Amino acid sequence: MIYFRNVHLSFLDKKLFDNLSWTIHPQSRIGLVGENGSGKTTLFRVLMEEVHPDAGVIEISGRKNNVVGYLPQDMVELEALPLIEFLKKKSGMAAVEKSIHDLERHLSDVKQNTSGYSELSKKYSDALAHFSAMDGYAFETRAKQVLKGFAFTENDFNRPCNLFSGGWKMRILLSSILLARPDIMLLDEPTNHLDTESMEWLESYLKDYRGTIIVISHDHFFLDKIATQIAELSSCNIHIYKGNYSYYLEEKERRHAALKKEMELQRAQIKKVEEFVERFRYKATKASQVQSRIKMLERYSDIKVEGKTKSVAMKFPEGKKSSRDVVKATGLGHRYGGLNVFSHVNFTLFRGDKVAFVGVNGSGKSTLSRLLSLTEQPSCGSVQYGESVNMAFFSQESSQNLNYRNTIWEEINSVPAKASDQDKRNLLGAFLFSGDDIFKLISVLSGGEKSRLALLKIMLLDTNFLILDEPTNHLDVKTKDIFQNALMNYHGTVAIVSHDRYFLDHLVNKIFELKDGKINYYQGNYSYFIEKRRQAEVLETDAKMTRHSPEGPPVKNKEKKRLEAEERNKNYRIRAPLEKELSVVEKKIALLESKKSDYEAALCNPQTHRDAVQIKNISMKLKDINAEVERLYDNWTALHAKMEELFVAGTQNNRDQA
Repeated sequence: MIYFRNVHLSFLDKKLFDNLSWTIHPQSRIGLVGENGSGKTTLFRVLMEEVHPDAGVIEISGRKNNVVGYLPQDMVELEALPLIEFLKKKSGMAAVEKSIHDLERHLSDVKQNTSGYSELSKKYSDALAHFSAMDGYAFETRAKQVLKGFAFTENDFNRPCNLFSGGWKMRILLSSILLARPDIMLLDEPTNHLDTESMEWLESYLKDYRGTIIVISHDHFFLDKIATQIAELSSCNIHIYKGNYSYYLEEKERRHAALKKEMELQRAQIKKVEEFVERFRYKATKASQVQSRIKMLERYSDIKVEGKTKSVAMKFPEGKKSSRDVVKATGLGHRYGGLNVFSHVNFTLFRGDKVAFVGVNGSGKSTLSRLLSLTEQPSCGSVQYGESVNMAFFSQESSQNLNYRNTIWEEINSVPAKASDQDKRNLLGAFLFSGDDIFKLISVLSGGEKSRLALLKIMLLDTNFLILDEPTNHLDVKTKDIFQNALMNYHGTVAIVSHDRYFLDHLVNKIFELKDGKINYYQGNYSYFIEKRRQAEVLETDAKMTRHSPEGPPVKNKEKKRLEAEERNKNYRIRAPLEKELSVVEKKIALLESKKSDYEAALCNPQTHRDAVQIKNISMKLKDINAEVERLYDNWTALHAKMEELFVAGTQNNRDQA
């Protein structure tokens, strides 16, 4: 259990936590969300005792015995140890192995049948038991599996950790956390440096993890797969939503609407009381009634509805219409020294296409974007532009093209754009540059801030073809949504490299997958691509089984269909009662939530406050309802988990039978 009790914390003049109380149960799977600056990372640092609250208590039950794995968002420096050796040290395995070797050496120096020998033998036996409990005998095998899941190769296993780039160092640190099998995982943006295949592998790995997970992430897909509840940091406190991220978005909207309705009702009631007081304030015959209503007004508790942030309508300038054929790649190939990135790539991007380049890290996505933008020349083949094409290219290196002697405002005004000063300020605010921040020198900005500014400059340009390499890396959820909507309404052509699956799913209509030095084409969004890729994997597995099966030809088609039908019937028999139970639980929750709203409204009624007995009865009923709702939500989460397990098992069985 993790307890936050009445926690207060401020940095300078900014209050982060105000009387924050929160209980986290074992094996919880929590997505921690909130606006930038709301205190998400600080909350992790508080749990790690790197930051201490101004007041209140944070307690982890059995902290001494519980292992906490923490993945920070910031880049880390790693020791110059070979990769496998580093993982052994970081996970605690190296210390246990050293202890065993030391005890073996001591035992060889001590005579048998002595008290010293017996004591050492016990310690040795305990150390072996501990080593076995840590699955030490299979550690290297597990380590290699995890590393391969994060796209490391055999050649990397003995490479010193300090020689890897920043993104790969974060993968190493994440690997060490998974291998340590901690009781609690605190993961701050774990998917930032992962390609889509590694993300999917991590999602699969975490499904079998039995400890507590608290994860900060802007990845909608990842939170939907991992989280069973969402904790939102807002207004200096925590708000809990039972369910995944999609459920959180829906429930938040419902809560906001219900609270707004309750606030409007209360305001109407207050207005009536105030009108009565004002009307009869100076009438002696109504004096007692006026006083009673004044006291009534004092008893009203203020209902606060968090206002929705005003949405900034971000829109690209209407560029000149390009030719139908925007860009054509013919026989395109590229090499770096002896490494062939890809070869014989042919495609045409047409006006209005929104295309995603996907593939594992190192497959050539960024290389392809640079070749298309003409910032790099291909080793072979050609890139030809159509008529009237105005291209803009964004990459992580785009920030280097900023004038570091300018302020942010000066840099924005250096763009030949038709936007008004107010429009520019609105866009700057949406990209997290507000108030006096716009007068900061670019030279003092962080890498992420420079990247956001470079992207914003591109949005002001008069273009009809955008090439974007990881444009959302430094955007928060709100800014990302604004940017996504702007791209969806962009009339030009877009070629984008991104690991943000949700972002791609809602934007693109074509997928170009770079794999094994070639390019595969998919006419559809990201979800369509994933489904087609899975189908291809199943067919490939079938082909391998057919080639290598010692039992001769595969099961006949008729028999195969019979087995599939039996499996479907079996799954239905198991699934049907679960679905029925789930429906019953959801109806009970809806009914109790409705009763809860009625009782809360009754407590807000001034008439209720005249009857102490009634207030007590309503409060007790509310307490019982809240407890029952909490129990039902736990039941709902468990049922959903069973349904998901059943689905995964069914899918796997189908593959096994295929």
